[in-house]
Amino acid sequence: MSFHELQARFRRLYGESAAWKLLRADNAPYVLAFIADLFSEEGEVPFSRARVRLDAEIERLRELGQWQTETPAGTYLNQWIAAGWLRELDDQLSKTDACETALRFSRSLDERSTGTSASHLRIVQEAVRDLAVAISPNVDERVTLLEQRKAELQREIDELKAGVVRELSEQQQRERIREVYQLASVLTGDFRRVEDEIRQLDKDLRVQLIEGGNTRGEVLLSVMEREALLAATDAGSAFEGFFQLLCDHNRYTELSEQLRSILARPIAQQLTAAQQQFLAQLMRELSRESERVFQVRRRTEEGLRAYIESGAASENRAVEQLLAQLEKAAVILRDGGCSLRSETRLDLPVGALTLFSPDSLRLRSPDEKLDTRGVQAQTNSREPSAQILQSLESVRVREVAEKVYLALCQRGPQTIAGLLKVLPVQAGLEELVAYVRVAKAVNAATLERSEQVIIVDRSGAQLRATVPALLLSAELFPDNLDELVL
Repeated sequence: MSFHELQARFRRLYGESAAWKLLRADNAPYVLAFIADLFSEEGEVPFSRARVRLDAEIERLRELGQWQTETPAGTYLNQWIAAGWLRELDDQLSKTDACETALRFSRSLDERSTGTSASHLRIVQEAVRDLAVAISPNVDERVTLLEQRKAELQREIDELKAGVVRELSEQQQRERIREVYQLASVLTGDFRRVEDEIRQLDKDLRVQLIEGGNTRGEVLLSVMEREALLAATDAGSAFEGFFQLLCDHNRYTELSEQLRSILARPIAQQLTAAQQQFLAQLMRELSRESERVFQVRRRTEEGLRAYIESGAASENRAVEQLLAQLEKAAVILRDGGCSLRSETRLDLPVGALTLFSPDSLRLRSPDEKLDTRGVQAQTNSREPSAQILQSLESVRVREVAEKVYLALCQRGPQTIAGLLKVLPVQAGLEELVAYVRVAKAVNAATLERSEQVIIVDRSGAQLRATVPALLLSAELFPDNLDELVL
């Protein structure tokens, strides 16, 4: 490939690759650090929790003078989602393939092995040998290669039976276990690519429905063909191969036990604490990743089926065609010298009509600019107005959570009815709902019964209410109550 072809390819990637855009962003170190820390223990994080944590980090960095910004955390998260660095589904955030690529590249800069490449050469030799056996059309050659491997294994067995135990040097152990970590760390990237391809498939089919005017049968045939193509891609085949491993209980158990055995030996000290934790949770994380891929695929299929059955595609296509016809008619009138200010006698039985002449029809022009004349800039106030304060809820759920936590620490596990005996409600149903919100936020156990409680509202009237029997305990609360999604 020539220089011009290469620079054209790299220029295209420079402008299109979300991973490259993330790496060259002005605040890339903060974005990468926050995302790596946010997903260090979970593959999915609620949007609200991510917003709270990012707000706290921005405030801390602002006080240290390292990140001077007035942009709220929610805006940053939405920008990162739009840029393709994060993915949001059902209020749950997860990393994209572009984000994984950027993180893996950044970490590799500091995790490069300083030793020899003996382990790399061994892996290449084994891969070349296996491939040579698998693709050789000559039966005698394949038998010869397998006999050589058999002789090597038999020689190792004879040496072990004779009491000859060959141990790896410290350098070899360090290279081997780091190589295991490097190979394992790229596995989740395959799942990210499968998710991206599934979402792109859904987008392409919806566009095809609107623009192509295909029948339902043609669309369903296209879905099946795209599913087959998806399974044939590199990411799809990698996912299918992993899922076969996951379904094979013996191989799954064997790999899990071998990882556990390696991490229990002194060789594990060659890895950092974070790397050890990653390998310890590898199989569980891969199981969660595969489940999320199936979930994305299932929801995509359900959403596409509902889109087809609801007729929304036909309606969108009809509206698009009607708007295009109106715009063409307006352009023809203008080019024909017809005065666009001429009033019409159009009468439609659809209610009031705000369009009185072709001149008032606003065309969807790509170079149309927003008229900002008369707009006055207002300085944002950091102090809430009296009107805002009056519209805020009178019961502060955060304070209710603190009271509940202290009561549980002193008295042990309690249901809501038990808590209300110690902490009687004085603000009516609003405060009772706050107790239920706290119980739901900490995932309190739901008992198979309900409870009746007597509460008092602000006017002093007594109310009888029925609430679910939710059992709370102090152990369910996080160390920092600000992490509760209330």
